[in-house]
Amino acid sequence: MTSKQNTVGATQRMKIGDFLLRRLEEAGIRHLFGVPGDYNLTVLQQLSDTGTLEWVGTTGELTASYAADGYARLNGLGALMVTNGVGALSAINGIGGSYAEHVPVICISGSIPLRSVERGLGMHHTMADGNFDHFMDAYSHVTAAQARITPRNAATEIDRLILTAWRDKLPVYMEFPSDIAFLEIEVPTAPLVLADVPSDPERLGSCIAAITQRLTAAKSPAILVDADADRFGVAPMLMELAEKMQAPMAVVNAAKGVINESFAQYVGIYGGKASEPGVRETIENSDSLLAIGYRPIEVTTGDFTAVLPANTIHARGHSIDVGEDNYQAVTLKEVLRGVIDAVPQATKLAPRPAAAAAMMGTPADGSAKLTQATYWQAIQDYLRPGDVLYVDNGTSFSLLGLKLPPGCTFIGSINWGSIGYSVGALLGALTAAPDRRHLLLIGDGSFQVTAQELSTILRHDHKPVISLINNGGYTIERGYIGKTEPYNDVANWSYAALPKVLRPDTTARSFLVRTGEDLQNALSAPNDTLIFIESIMDSCDAPAPILRSSNLGAELDYGPTGPQHREGLQLRPAKVEVKA
Repeated sequence: MTSKQNTVGATQRMKIGDFLLRRLEEAGIRHLFGVPGDYNLTVLQQLSDTGTLEWVGTTGELTASYAADGYARLNGLGALMVTNGVGALSAINGIGGSYAEHVPVICISGSIPLRSVERGLGMHHTMADGNFDHFMDAYSHVTAAQARITPRNAATEIDRLILTAWRDKLPVYMEFPSDIAFLEIEVPTAPLVLADVPSDPERLGSCIAAITQRLTAAKSPAILVDADADRFGVAPMLMELAEKMQAPMAVVNAAKGVINESFAQYVGIYGGKASEPGVRETIENSDSLLAIGYRPIEVTTGDFTAVLPANTIHARGHSIDVGEDNYQAVTLKEVLRGVIDAVPQATKLAPRPAAAAAMMGTPADGSAKLTQATYWQAIQDYLRPGDVLYVDNGTSFSLLGLKLPPGCTFIGSINWGSIGYSVGALLGALTAAPDRRHLLLIGDGSFQVTAQELSTILRHDHKPVISLINNGGYTIERGYIGKTEPYNDVANWSYAALPKVLRPDTTARSFLVRTGEDLQNALSAPNDTLIFIESIMDSCDAPAPILRSSNLGAELDYGPTGPQHREGLQLRPAKVEVKA
Protein backbone atom coordinates (compact mmCIF):
# COMPACT_ATOMS: atom_id res chain seq x y z
CA MET A 1 0.00 0.00 0.00
CA THR A 2 1.27 3.46 -0.86
CA SER A 3 0.01 6.80 0.45
CA LYS A 4 -0.07 10.34 -0.86
CA GLN A 5 -1.44 13.77 0.02
CA ASN A 6 -4.31 15.25 -1.98
CA THR A 7 -6.53 18.28 -1.60
CA VAL A 8 -8.76 16.66 0.99
CA GLY A 9 -6.16 14.84 3.05
CA ALA A 10 -3.75 11.95 3.00
CA THR A 11 -4.81 8.88 1.04
CA GLN A 12 -3.42 5.45 0.33
CA ARG A 13 -4.14 2.63 -2.06
CA MET A 14 -5.88 -0.30 -0.42
CA LYS A 15 -7.91 -3.33 -1.45
CA ILE A 16 -11.62 -2.63 -0.98
CA GLY A 17 -12.22 -5.66 1.24
CA ASP A 18 -9.27 -4.75 3.45
CA PHE A 19 -10.59 -1.20 3.73
CA LEU A 20 -14.01 -2.48 4.84
CA LEU A 21 -12.41 -4.64 7.54
CA ARG A 22 -10.18 -1.77 8.64
CA ARG A 23 -13.16 0.57 8.99
CA LEU A 24 -15.11 -2.00 11.02
CA GLU A 25 -12.14 -2.36 13.36
CA GLU A 26 -11.75 1.42 13.68
CA ALA A 27 -15.44 1.58 14.62
CA GLY A 28 -14.74 -0.70 17.58
CA ILE A 29 -16.01 -3.95 16.08
CA ARG A 30 -13.73 -6.84 17.01
CA HIS A 31 -15.87 -9.79 15.85
CA LEU A 32 -17.85 -10.59 12.72
CA PHE A 33 -20.73 -13.07 12.90
CA GLY A 34 -22.21 -14.99 10.01
CA VAL A 35 -22.24 -17.91 7.62
CA PRO A 36 -19.80 -18.39 4.71
CA GLY A 37 -21.08 -18.49 1.16
CA ASP A 38 -19.37 -18.29 -2.21
CA TYR A 39 -20.22 -14.60 -2.62
CA ASN A 40 -18.62 -13.54 0.68
CA LEU A 41 -15.58 -15.82 0.72
CA THR A 42 -13.28 -13.19 -0.79
CA VAL A 43 -13.78 -10.89 2.19
CA LEU A 44 -13.58 -13.79 4.62
CA GLN A 45 -10.25 -14.76 3.11
CA GLN A 46 -9.01 -11.21 3.61
CA LEU A 47 -10.19 -11.38 7.20
CA SER A 48 -8.24 -14.61 7.62
CA ASP A 49 -5.16 -13.15 5.92
CA THR A 50 -5.07 -9.98 7.99
CA GLY A 51 -6.50 -11.08 11.33
CA THR A 52 -8.26 -7.71 11.48
CA LEU A 53 -11.39 -9.17 13.09
CA GLU A 54 -12.27 -12.51 14.62
CA TRP A 55 -14.77 -14.57 12.63
CA VAL A 56 -17.56 -16.17 14.67
CA GLY A 57 -19.30 -18.65 12.39
CA THR A 58 -22.88 -19.35 13.41
CA THR A 59 -25.27 -22.17 12.54
CA GLY A 60 -27.47 -19.88 10.44
CA GLU A 61 -27.95 -16.32 9.30
CA LEU A 62 -30.95 -15.71 11.55
CA THR A 63 -28.96 -16.44 14.68
CA ALA A 64 -26.03 -14.45 13.26
CA SER A 65 -28.32 -11.41 13.12
CA TYR A 66 -29.45 -12.05 16.69
CA ALA A 67 -25.82 -12.41 17.77
CA ALA A 68 -24.79 -9.16 16.10
CA ASP A 69 -27.70 -7.46 17.87
CA GLY A 70 -26.69 -8.82 21.28
CA TYR A 71 -23.07 -7.88 20.60
CA ALA A 72 -24.03 -4.31 19.64
CA ARG A 73 -26.02 -3.81 22.85
CA LEU A 74 -22.86 -4.25 24.90
CA ASN A 75 -20.24 -3.08 22.37
CA GLY A 76 -22.00 -0.12 20.75
CA LEU A 77 -21.89 -1.58 17.21
CA GLY A 78 -22.22 -5.07 15.77
CA ALA A 79 -21.77 -6.63 12.34
CA LEU A 80 -22.61 -9.81 10.46
CA MET A 81 -21.77 -11.18 7.03
CA VAL A 82 -24.15 -13.27 4.95
CA THR A 83 -24.45 -14.24 1.31
CA ASN A 84 -26.78 -12.90 -1.36
CA GLY A 85 -30.49 -13.63 -1.26
CA VAL A 86 -30.76 -16.80 0.77
CA GLY A 87 -28.52 -15.46 3.55
CA ALA A 88 -29.84 -11.91 3.44
CA LEU A 89 -33.47 -12.99 3.67
CA SER A 90 -32.69 -15.42 6.47
CA ALA A 91 -31.12 -12.58 8.46
CA ILE A 92 -33.79 -9.97 7.73
CA ASN A 93 -35.97 -10.96 10.70
CA GLY A 94 -33.14 -10.25 13.12
CA ILE A 95 -32.29 -7.00 11.35
CA GLY A 96 -35.95 -6.02 11.55
CA GLY A 97 -35.68 -6.59 15.29
CA SER A 98 -32.61 -4.36 15.49
CA TYR A 99 -34.57 -1.66 13.67
CA ALA A 100 -37.53 -1.99 16.04
CA GLU A 101 -35.29 -2.04 19.11
CA HIS A 102 -32.91 0.73 17.90
CA VAL A 103 -29.74 -1.37 17.81
CA PRO A 104 -26.87 -0.37 15.45
CA VAL A 105 -25.98 -3.44 13.37
CA ILE A 106 -24.14 -3.53 10.03
CA CYS A 107 -25.43 -6.31 7.78
CA ILE A 108 -22.92 -7.07 5.01
CA SER A 109 -24.19 -9.27 2.22
CA GLY A 110 -21.57 -10.76 -0.07
CA SER A 111 -23.42 -10.40 -3.35
CA ILE A 112 -23.25 -11.43 -6.97
CA PRO A 113 -20.27 -10.15 -9.02
CA LEU A 114 -20.53 -6.57 -10.18
CA ARG A 115 -19.91 -7.68 -13.77
CA SER A 116 -23.03 -9.89 -13.54
CA VAL A 117 -25.09 -6.91 -12.36
CA GLU A 118 -23.82 -4.71 -15.18
CA ARG A 119 -24.25 -7.39 -17.85
CA GLY A 120 -27.58 -8.71 -16.54
CA LEU A 121 -26.24 -12.25 -16.15
CA GLY A 122 -28.45 -14.76 -14.35
CA MET A 123 -26.84 -16.03 -11.12
CA HIS A 124 -27.77 -18.41 -8.31
CA HIS A 125 -29.19 -16.96 -5.07
CA THR A 126 -31.27 -14.52 -7.14
CA MET A 127 -34.87 -14.56 -8.38
CA ALA A 128 -33.58 -15.30 -11.90
CA ASP A 129 -35.65 -12.43 -13.26
CA GLY A 130 -32.84 -10.02 -14.12
CA ASN A 131 -33.63 -7.72 -11.20
CA PHE A 132 -30.72 -7.47 -8.77
CA ASP A 133 -32.32 -4.94 -6.42
CA HIS A 134 -34.91 -7.16 -4.74
CA PHE A 135 -32.98 -7.63 -1.51
CA MET A 136 -31.84 -4.02 -1.32
CA ASP A 137 -35.52 -3.09 -1.65
CA ALA A 138 -36.50 -5.52 1.09
CA TYR A 139 -33.87 -4.14 3.45
CA SER A 140 -34.91 -0.55 2.75
CA HIS A 141 -37.88 -1.15 5.06
CA VAL A 142 -35.83 -2.36 8.04
CA THR A 143 -32.59 -0.36 7.84
CA ALA A 144 -31.65 3.31 8.06
CA ALA A 145 -29.42 3.19 4.96
CA GLN A 146 -28.48 0.80 2.16
CA ALA A 147 -25.82 0.71 -0.57
CA ARG A 148 -24.26 -1.58 -3.16
CA ILE A 149 -20.51 -1.09 -2.86
CA THR A 150 -18.55 -0.42 -6.07
CA PRO A 151 -14.94 0.67 -6.69
CA ARG A 152 -16.28 4.18 -7.35
CA ASN A 153 -18.26 4.62 -4.12
CA ALA A 154 -16.54 2.30 -1.61
CA ALA A 155 -14.44 4.95 0.12
CA THR A 156 -17.48 7.10 0.88
CA GLU A 157 -20.34 4.59 1.18
CA ILE A 158 -18.61 2.28 3.67
CA ASP A 159 -18.01 5.25 5.96
CA ARG A 160 -21.53 6.57 5.43
CA LEU A 161 -23.18 3.30 6.39
CA ILE A 162 -21.06 2.75 9.50
CA LEU A 163 -21.57 6.32 10.70
CA THR A 164 -25.31 6.16 10.02
CA ALA A 165 -25.66 3.00 12.11
CA TRP A 166 -23.69 4.52 14.98
CA ARG A 167 -25.34 7.95 14.92
CA ASP A 168 -28.93 6.80 14.42
CA LYS A 169 -28.67 3.61 16.52
CA LEU A 170 -30.26 1.68 13.68
CA PRO A 171 -29.12 -1.16 11.37
CA VAL A 172 -27.78 -0.61 7.86
CA TYR A 173 -27.40 -2.92 4.86
CA MET A 174 -24.38 -3.22 2.58
CA GLU A 175 -24.21 -5.33 -0.59
CA PHE A 176 -20.60 -6.20 -1.33
CA PRO A 177 -20.07 -7.79 -4.78
CA SER A 178 -17.77 -10.79 -4.71
CA ASP A 179 -15.45 -9.58 -7.49
CA ILE A 180 -14.39 -6.23 -5.97
CA ALA A 181 -12.77 -7.27 -2.66
CA PHE A 182 -9.25 -7.53 -4.13
CA LEU A 183 -9.43 -4.37 -6.27
CA GLU A 184 -7.33 -1.42 -5.06
CA ILE A 185 -8.72 2.10 -4.68
CA GLU A 186 -7.67 5.36 -3.05
CA VAL A 187 -8.93 5.54 0.55
CA PRO A 188 -8.31 7.95 3.44
CA THR A 189 -5.37 7.19 5.71
CA ALA A 190 -7.07 8.89 8.66
CA PRO A 191 -9.02 6.55 10.94
CA LEU A 192 -12.80 6.62 11.04
CA VAL A 193 -14.01 8.74 13.95
CA LEU A 194 -17.39 7.92 15.48
CA ALA A 195 -18.79 11.33 16.39
CA ASP A 196 -22.10 13.12 16.17
CA VAL A 197 -22.50 16.20 14.06
CA PRO A 198 -22.30 19.07 16.59
CA SER A 199 -25.55 20.79 17.49
CA ASP A 200 -26.62 24.07 15.96
CA PRO A 201 -25.55 26.57 18.68
CA GLU A 202 -28.73 28.64 18.62
CA ARG A 203 -31.04 25.62 18.57
CA LEU A 204 -29.07 23.97 21.37
CA GLY A 205 -29.15 27.04 23.58
CA SER A 206 -32.85 27.65 22.98
CA CYS A 207 -33.72 24.01 23.65
CA ILE A 208 -31.74 23.92 26.90
CA ALA A 209 -33.40 27.15 28.06
CA ALA A 210 -36.91 25.89 27.23
CA ILE A 211 -36.46 22.59 29.07
CA THR A 212 -34.74 24.23 32.03
CA GLN A 213 -37.55 26.75 32.39
CA ARG A 214 -40.18 24.01 32.47
CA LEU A 215 -38.33 21.75 34.89
CA THR A 216 -37.43 24.60 37.22
CA ALA A 217 -41.02 25.87 37.41
CA ALA A 218 -42.44 22.40 38.03
CA LYS A 219 -43.72 21.29 41.42
CA SER A 220 -43.64 17.59 40.49
CA PRO A 221 -41.08 16.99 37.72
CA ALA A 222 -40.40 13.39 36.68
CA ILE A 223 -38.38 11.45 34.10
CA LEU A 224 -39.62 8.51 32.00
CA VAL A 225 -37.03 6.38 30.24
CA ASP A 226 -37.33 4.15 27.17
CA ALA A 227 -34.56 2.05 25.64
CA ASP A 228 -33.00 4.96 23.74
CA ALA A 229 -31.51 6.20 27.01
CA ASP A 230 -29.28 3.16 26.81
CA ARG A 231 -28.71 3.26 23.05
CA PHE A 232 -27.56 6.89 23.15
CA GLY A 233 -25.54 6.39 26.34
CA VAL A 234 -27.34 8.99 28.46
CA ALA A 235 -28.55 6.90 31.41
CA PRO A 236 -25.81 8.22 33.77
CA MET A 237 -26.67 11.80 32.77
CA LEU A 238 -30.37 11.20 33.44
CA MET A 239 -29.59 9.88 36.91
CA GLU A 240 -27.41 12.93 37.51
CA LEU A 241 -30.30 15.18 36.46
CA ALA A 242 -32.81 13.28 38.59
CA GLU A 243 -30.54 13.49 41.63
CA LYS A 244 -30.00 17.23 41.17
CA MET A 245 -33.74 17.91 40.79
CA GLN A 246 -34.77 15.21 43.31
CA ALA A 247 -37.13 14.00 40.59
CA PRO A 248 -38.52 10.46 40.43
CA MET A 249 -37.53 8.25 37.48
CA ALA A 250 -39.47 5.42 35.90
CA VAL A 251 -38.77 3.18 32.92
CA VAL A 252 -40.97 1.36 30.42
CA ASN A 253 -40.40 -2.38 30.38
CA ALA A 254 -38.25 -2.19 27.23
CA ALA A 255 -35.78 -0.17 29.32
CA LYS A 256 -35.61 -2.61 32.24
CA GLY A 257 -32.19 -2.29 33.89
CA VAL A 258 -31.20 0.89 32.02
CA ILE A 259 -31.56 2.83 35.30
CA ASN A 260 -29.91 1.38 38.39
CA GLU A 261 -32.84 -0.05 40.34
CA SER A 262 -31.09 0.75 43.63
CA PHE A 263 -30.86 4.45 42.65
CA ALA A 264 -32.69 6.62 45.19
CA GLN A 265 -34.88 8.33 42.57
CA TYR A 266 -35.90 5.15 40.73
CA VAL A 267 -39.55 4.25 41.33
CA GLY A 268 -40.13 1.31 38.96
CA ILE A 269 -41.73 0.34 35.65
CA TYR A 270 -44.45 2.50 34.11
CA GLY A 271 -47.01 0.89 31.83
CA GLY A 272 -50.41 2.47 32.41
CA LYS A 273 -52.57 0.17 34.50
CA ALA A 274 -49.78 -2.43 34.42
CA SER A 275 -47.44 -0.07 36.31
CA GLU A 276 -45.74 -1.05 39.51
CA PRO A 277 -47.45 0.35 42.65
CA GLY A 278 -47.39 4.14 42.84
CA VAL A 279 -45.57 4.60 39.52
CA ARG A 280 -48.64 5.42 37.45
CA GLU A 281 -49.62 8.31 39.70
CA THR A 282 -46.05 9.63 39.77
CA ILE A 283 -45.77 9.77 35.97
CA GLU A 284 -49.29 10.75 34.96
CA ASN A 285 -49.61 13.47 37.63
CA SER A 286 -46.26 15.07 36.83
CA ASP A 287 -46.54 18.71 35.81
CA SER A 288 -43.30 18.50 33.84
CA LEU A 289 -42.45 15.05 32.51
CA LEU A 290 -39.25 14.51 30.56
CA ALA A 291 -39.68 11.41 28.37
CA ILE A 292 -36.59 9.94 26.71
CA GLY A 293 -37.21 8.09 23.44
CA TYR A 294 -40.73 7.10 24.46
CA ARG A 295 -42.45 4.87 21.87
CA PRO A 296 -45.86 3.60 23.01
CA ILE A 297 -47.02 0.16 21.87
CA GLU A 298 -49.36 -2.23 23.64
CA VAL A 299 -46.66 -4.21 25.43
CA THR A 300 -45.09 -1.08 26.95
CA THR A 301 -48.30 0.78 27.78
CA GLY A 302 -50.42 -1.78 29.61
CA ASP A 303 -52.51 -2.35 26.50
CA PHE A 304 -52.74 1.37 25.67
CA THR A 305 -53.76 2.48 29.16
CA ALA A 306 -50.71 4.75 29.54
CA VAL A 307 -51.59 8.44 29.45
CA LEU A 308 -48.67 10.85 29.57
CA PRO A 309 -49.30 14.47 30.59
CA ALA A 310 -50.19 16.70 27.63
CA ASN A 311 -47.16 18.92 28.21
CA THR A 312 -44.64 16.08 28.21
CA ILE A 313 -41.19 16.97 26.89
CA HIS A 314 -40.32 14.33 24.29
CA ALA A 315 -36.56 13.93 23.80
CA ARG A 316 -35.06 11.78 21.05
CA GLY A 317 -31.49 11.20 19.94
CA HIS A 318 -31.38 14.18 17.58
CA SER A 319 -34.56 16.19 18.17
CA ILE A 320 -36.63 17.47 21.10
CA ASP A 321 -40.29 18.48 21.39
CA VAL A 322 -41.04 21.11 24.04
CA GLY A 323 -44.67 22.14 23.82
CA GLU A 324 -45.39 23.37 20.31
CA ASP A 325 -41.68 23.84 19.56
CA ASN A 326 -39.59 21.20 17.82
CA TYR A 327 -35.82 21.50 18.08
CA GLN A 328 -33.80 19.92 15.28
CA ALA A 329 -30.00 19.84 14.81
CA VAL A 330 -29.39 19.07 18.47
CA THR A 331 -27.97 15.97 20.16
CA LEU A 332 -29.48 14.42 23.25
CA LYS A 333 -26.17 14.36 25.10
CA GLU A 334 -25.47 18.04 24.54
CA VAL A 335 -29.01 19.03 25.55
CA LEU A 336 -28.92 16.98 28.75
CA ARG A 337 -25.49 18.29 29.69
CA GLY A 338 -26.75 21.84 29.31
CA VAL A 339 -29.93 21.16 31.30
CA ILE A 340 -28.01 19.49 34.13
CA ASP A 341 -25.74 22.49 34.40
CA ALA A 342 -28.64 24.97 34.27
CA VAL A 343 -31.29 23.56 36.62
CA PRO A 344 -30.95 24.62 40.26
CA GLN A 345 -30.01 22.11 42.94
CA ALA A 346 -33.14 20.96 44.71
CA THR A 347 -33.33 20.42 48.44
CA LYS A 348 -32.47 16.83 49.15
CA LEU A 349 -35.56 14.91 50.16
CA ALA A 350 -35.86 11.91 52.42
CA PRO A 351 -34.89 8.69 50.59
CA ARG A 352 -37.71 7.11 48.63
CA PRO A 353 -38.75 3.58 49.55
CA ALA A 354 -36.86 1.08 47.41
CA ALA A 355 -38.84 -0.34 44.50
CA ALA A 356 -40.00 -3.76 45.58
CA ALA A 357 -39.65 -6.88 43.48
CA ALA A 358 -42.97 -8.32 42.33
CA MET A 359 -42.65 -11.81 43.71
CA MET A 360 -44.92 -14.64 42.67
CA GLY A 361 -45.95 -15.70 46.15
CA THR A 362 -44.45 -17.61 49.03
CA PRO A 363 -42.07 -20.36 47.90
CA ALA A 364 -43.32 -23.88 48.50
CA ASP A 365 -41.58 -26.65 50.43
CA GLY A 366 -38.28 -27.47 48.72
CA SER A 367 -39.26 -31.11 48.30
CA ALA A 368 -42.52 -30.24 46.54
CA LYS A 369 -43.01 -30.15 42.80
CA LEU A 370 -41.37 -27.09 41.28
CA THR A 371 -43.73 -24.19 40.59
CA GLN A 372 -43.33 -20.86 38.84
CA ALA A 373 -43.55 -19.09 42.22
CA THR A 374 -40.67 -21.11 43.67
CA TYR A 375 -38.66 -20.79 40.49
CA TRP A 376 -38.79 -17.01 40.21
CA GLN A 377 -38.08 -16.46 43.89
CA ALA A 378 -34.96 -18.61 43.49
CA ILE A 379 -33.90 -16.63 40.41
CA GLN A 380 -34.35 -13.35 42.32
CA ASP A 381 -32.05 -14.64 45.04
CA TYR A 382 -29.53 -15.85 42.44
CA LEU A 383 -29.02 -12.47 40.76
CA ARG A 384 -25.90 -10.50 41.54
CA PRO A 385 -24.43 -7.12 40.52
CA GLY A 386 -23.11 -6.91 36.96
CA ASP A 387 -25.13 -9.82 35.54
CA VAL A 388 -26.26 -9.78 31.91
CA LEU A 389 -29.82 -11.09 31.84
CA TYR A 390 -31.79 -12.32 28.83
CA VAL A 391 -35.52 -12.66 28.37
CA ASP A 392 -37.40 -14.36 25.55
CA ASN A 393 -41.10 -14.39 24.71
CA GLY A 394 -42.94 -16.48 27.29
CA THR A 395 -43.05 -16.89 31.03
CA SER A 396 -39.48 -15.59 31.19
CA PHE A 397 -41.10 -12.14 30.95
CA SER A 398 -41.42 -12.63 34.71
CA LEU A 399 -37.89 -11.26 34.86
CA LEU A 400 -39.50 -7.84 34.44
CA GLY A 401 -40.98 -8.26 37.92
CA LEU A 402 -37.66 -8.93 39.64
CA LYS A 403 -35.45 -6.28 41.20
CA LEU A 404 -32.08 -6.15 39.44
CA PRO A 405 -28.90 -5.56 41.45
CA PRO A 406 -26.68 -2.63 40.40
CA GLY A 407 -24.80 -2.88 37.13
CA CYS A 408 -27.05 -5.48 35.51
CA THR A 409 -27.86 -5.36 31.80
CA PHE A 410 -31.23 -6.56 30.51
CA ILE A 411 -31.38 -7.88 26.94
CA GLY A 412 -34.68 -8.69 25.29
CA SER A 413 -36.75 -8.25 22.14
CA ILE A 414 -39.63 -6.45 23.86
CA ASN A 415 -40.93 -4.37 20.94
CA TRP A 416 -40.15 -6.85 18.14
CA GLY A 417 -40.98 -9.97 20.12
CA SER A 418 -39.08 -12.46 17.95
CA ILE A 419 -39.23 -15.88 19.54
CA GLY A 420 -35.82 -17.50 20.00
CA TYR A 421 -33.97 -14.17 19.83
CA SER A 422 -32.27 -14.60 23.17
CA VAL A 423 -30.15 -17.66 22.28
CA GLY A 424 -28.42 -15.87 19.41
CA ALA A 425 -28.20 -12.64 21.42
CA LEU A 426 -26.53 -14.62 24.21
CA LEU A 427 -23.78 -15.72 21.83
CA GLY A 428 -23.22 -12.15 20.67
CA ALA A 429 -23.17 -10.55 24.11
CA LEU A 430 -20.95 -13.33 25.50
CA THR A 431 -18.51 -12.53 22.71
CA ALA A 432 -18.62 -8.81 23.51
CA ALA A 433 -18.27 -9.21 27.30
CA PRO A 434 -16.94 -12.67 28.21
CA ASP A 435 -15.85 -11.57 31.70
CA ARG A 436 -19.40 -10.83 32.89
CA ARG A 437 -21.83 -13.47 34.15
CA HIS A 438 -24.58 -14.15 31.59
CA LEU A 439 -27.90 -15.67 32.66
CA LEU A 440 -30.35 -16.83 29.97
CA LEU A 441 -33.92 -17.41 31.17
CA ILE A 442 -35.94 -19.13 28.47
CA GLY A 443 -38.83 -21.50 27.86
CA ASP A 444 -38.78 -24.70 25.84
CA GLY A 445 -40.81 -23.27 22.95
CA SER A 446 -38.51 -20.30 22.44
CA PHE A 447 -35.39 -22.41 22.86
CA GLN A 448 -36.38 -24.89 20.15
CA VAL A 449 -36.39 -22.14 17.50
CA THR A 450 -32.66 -21.41 17.83
CA ALA A 451 -31.32 -24.23 20.03
CA GLN A 452 -28.61 -25.10 17.52
CA GLU A 453 -26.66 -21.95 18.46
CA LEU A 454 -25.87 -23.61 21.78
CA SER A 455 -23.26 -25.55 19.81
CA THR A 456 -21.45 -22.32 18.88
CA ILE A 457 -21.55 -21.16 22.51
CA LEU A 458 -20.00 -24.47 23.56
CA ARG A 459 -17.48 -24.37 20.71
CA HIS A 460 -16.10 -21.07 22.00
CA ASP A 461 -15.96 -22.28 25.62
CA HIS A 462 -18.35 -19.64 26.90
CA LYS A 463 -19.71 -20.10 30.42
CA PRO A 464 -23.26 -18.75 30.64
CA VAL A 465 -25.95 -20.04 32.96
CA ILE A 466 -28.88 -21.27 30.85
CA SER A 467 -32.06 -21.86 32.82
CA LEU A 468 -34.79 -23.45 30.74
CA ILE A 469 -38.41 -24.04 31.75
CA ASN A 470 -39.71 -27.29 30.27
CA ASN A 471 -43.50 -27.06 30.44
CA GLY A 472 -44.49 -28.64 27.17
CA GLY A 473 -44.87 -25.69 24.85
CA TYR A 474 -46.03 -22.12 24.47
CA THR A 475 -47.57 -21.30 27.83
CA ILE A 476 -47.83 -17.58 27.08
CA GLU A 477 -49.85 -18.47 23.96
CA ARG A 478 -52.12 -20.72 26.02
CA GLY A 479 -53.10 -17.52 27.82
CA TYR A 480 -54.29 -16.11 24.48
CA ILE A 481 -56.14 -19.21 23.25
CA GLY A 482 -55.47 -22.91 23.02
CA LYS A 483 -55.08 -23.88 26.67
CA THR A 484 -54.87 -27.58 25.77
CA GLU A 485 -54.76 -27.38 21.98
CA PRO A 486 -51.96 -29.27 20.21
CA TYR A 487 -50.85 -26.22 18.25
CA ASN A 488 -49.34 -24.84 21.46
CA ASP A 489 -47.39 -28.03 22.20
CA VAL A 490 -43.76 -28.73 21.30
CA ALA A 491 -41.81 -31.98 21.18
CA ASN A 492 -40.36 -32.95 24.54
CA TRP A 493 -36.58 -32.89 24.23
CA SER A 494 -34.00 -34.06 26.73
CA TYR A 495 -32.78 -30.50 27.10
CA ALA A 496 -30.27 -31.15 29.86
CA ALA A 497 -28.55 -33.70 27.62
CA LEU A 498 -28.00 -31.26 24.76
CA PRO A 499 -24.61 -29.85 25.84
CA LYS A 500 -23.13 -33.36 25.65
CA VAL A 501 -24.88 -34.06 22.37
CA LEU A 502 -23.63 -30.86 20.75
CA ARG A 503 -20.12 -31.12 22.18
CA PRO A 504 -19.27 -34.57 23.55
CA ASP A 505 -16.10 -33.37 25.30
CA THR A 506 -17.80 -30.48 27.07
CA THR A 507 -17.23 -29.81 30.76
CA ALA A 508 -20.66 -28.15 31.01
CA ARG A 509 -22.74 -29.05 34.06
CA SER A 510 -26.32 -30.09 33.35
CA PHE A 511 -29.17 -30.42 35.84
CA LEU A 512 -32.65 -31.88 35.57
CA VAL A 513 -34.79 -30.07 38.12
CA ARG A 514 -38.17 -31.19 39.44
CA THR A 515 -38.32 -29.64 42.92
CA GLY A 516 -37.30 -26.45 44.64
CA GLU A 517 -34.50 -28.34 46.36
CA ASP A 518 -33.24 -29.59 42.99
CA LEU A 519 -33.21 -26.02 41.72
CA GLN A 520 -31.26 -24.72 44.72
CA ASN A 521 -28.66 -27.45 44.19
CA ALA A 522 -28.30 -26.48 40.53
CA LEU A 523 -27.97 -22.79 41.32
CA SER A 524 -25.29 -23.60 43.91
CA ALA A 525 -23.00 -25.14 41.27
CA PRO A 526 -19.77 -23.24 40.54
CA ASN A 527 -19.96 -21.22 37.34
CA ASP A 528 -16.48 -22.13 36.07
CA THR A 529 -18.10 -23.76 33.04
CA LEU A 530 -21.42 -23.57 31.22
CA ILE A 531 -24.39 -24.47 33.45
CA PHE A 532 -27.55 -25.84 31.83
CA ILE A 533 -30.64 -26.20 34.05
CA GLU A 534 -33.80 -27.88 32.78
CA SER A 535 -36.72 -27.18 35.12
CA ILE A 536 -39.81 -29.37 34.73
CA MET A 537 -43.09 -27.53 35.36
CA ASP A 538 -46.78 -27.97 34.68
CA SER A 539 -47.97 -26.61 31.33
CA CYS A 540 -50.79 -24.69 33.01
CA ASP A 541 -48.64 -23.12 35.72
CA ALA A 542 -47.78 -19.54 34.80
CA PRO A 543 -47.34 -16.32 36.77
CA ALA A 544 -50.59 -14.36 37.07
CA PRO A 545 -49.21 -11.15 35.48
CA ILE A 546 -48.16 -13.12 32.39
CA LEU A 547 -51.59 -14.71 32.03
CA ARG A 548 -53.44 -11.43 32.58
CA SER A 549 -51.31 -9.85 29.85
CA SER A 550 -52.05 -12.73 27.48
CA ASN A 551 -55.77 -12.64 28.23
CA LEU A 552 -55.90 -8.92 27.49
CA GLY A 553 -53.75 -9.45 24.40
CA ALA A 554 -56.36 -11.83 23.06
CA GLU A 555 -59.04 -9.15 23.41
CA LEU A 556 -56.89 -6.69 21.47
CA ASP A 557 -55.88 -9.20 18.80
CA TYR A 558 -59.12 -11.05 18.15
CA GLY A 559 -61.90 -8.60 18.99
CA PRO A 560 -65.34 -9.27 20.51
CA THR A 561 -66.16 -12.18 18.16
CA GLY A 562 -62.86 -13.97 18.77
CA PRO A 563 -62.61 -17.55 20.06
CA GLN A 564 -61.07 -16.47 23.37
CA HIS A 565 -64.56 -16.35 24.90
CA ARG A 566 -65.13 -20.07 24.52
CA GLU A 567 -65.26 -21.90 27.81
CA GLY A 568 -61.93 -23.49 28.71
CA LEU A 569 -60.04 -22.30 25.63
CA GLN A 570 -57.99 -19.70 27.48
CA LEU A 571 -55.52 -20.31 30.30
CA ARG A 572 -56.41 -17.82 33.04
CA PRO A 573 -54.90 -16.78 36.38
CA ALA A 574 -56.10 -18.77 39.35
CA LYS A 575 -58.92 -17.07 41.22
CA VAL A 576 -58.04 -15.96 44.71
CA GLU A 577 -60.81 -16.45 47.25
CA VAL A 578 -61.41 -13.51 49.53
CA LYS A 579 -62.59 -14.59 52.95
CA ALA A 580 -65.13 -12.45 54.75
